[in-house]
Amino acid sequence: MAGRIAVAAFLAGWLLATAPCGAAAAQEEKDNVAPPGFRALFNGRDFTGWKVPEGDNGHWKIIDGVIDYDAESEARGDKSLWHTENLKNFVLRVDWRIKETPYINPRIPYILPDGTHARDITGREMTLALPDSDSGVYLRGAGKNQVNIWCWPIGSGEFYGYRMDTSMPPEVRAGVTPRHQADKPVGQWNRFEITMKGDRVSVVLNGVKVIDNAQLPGIAETGPIALQHHGGKSNGQWNSPPSLVQFKNIYVKELQ
Repeated sequence: MAGRIAVAAFLAGWLLATAPCGAAAAQEEKDNVAPPGFRALFNGRDFTGWKVPEGDNGHWKIIDGVIDYDAESEARGDKSLWHTENLKNFVLRVDWRIKETPYINPRIPYILPDGTHARDITGREMTLALPDSDSGVYLRGAGKNQVNIWCWPIGSGEFYGYRMDTSMPPEVRAGVTPRHQADKPVGQWNRFEITMKGDRVSVVLNGVKVIDNAQLPGIAETGPIALQHHGGKSNGQWNSPPSLVQFKNIYVKELQ
């Protein structure tokens, strides 16, 4: 009898221990279904609400509920994928992953906390050669307002256009430089949560705040977002880091 009681107690404990796992699994968010307080900018089925570049010829496409890009758009002009809606103040959530890194970037800088590039004893910029892909999320209609996605040691989430603008005050360039490297390995999904209010922006990457209330002087009051194209080929070989990326779960919550 004691043995049966012990077995029953063990099974009851096991069921209790495993129940939260099953409950958590049941509550996992579904891809491209907006969580409470947000609305979806991508429906997971087609490009409703997005402007595919004219002449793209199928390089921006949707595969199994994911926006997939091969960095080979045949559009003659801007090759990035723009949303059609203007946004002002918002929280934007975007899941993204780099699929592969076939290009070795020989000019990746060693970036210091103030946003400048480290130099050797001769004054020459220090650079690294690393596998790299490159994309990003444009905010309010301009490439300068890009939240970068790439394989640089500084990490994704920086605003390259502002950091490299030497006309900007030092505190602005430092503010748009990531405080942490929070990227997951190539091939794994990452999540941006970008808060844009006025000319101030914060970026959380995979739960880590990498940009904290940075100022973007001169940014437009409103404008669309875009998913960035980057890269090209010469004689069939990549000549710059390509946007071999995927996106899903693109949600926005508008702020007052």
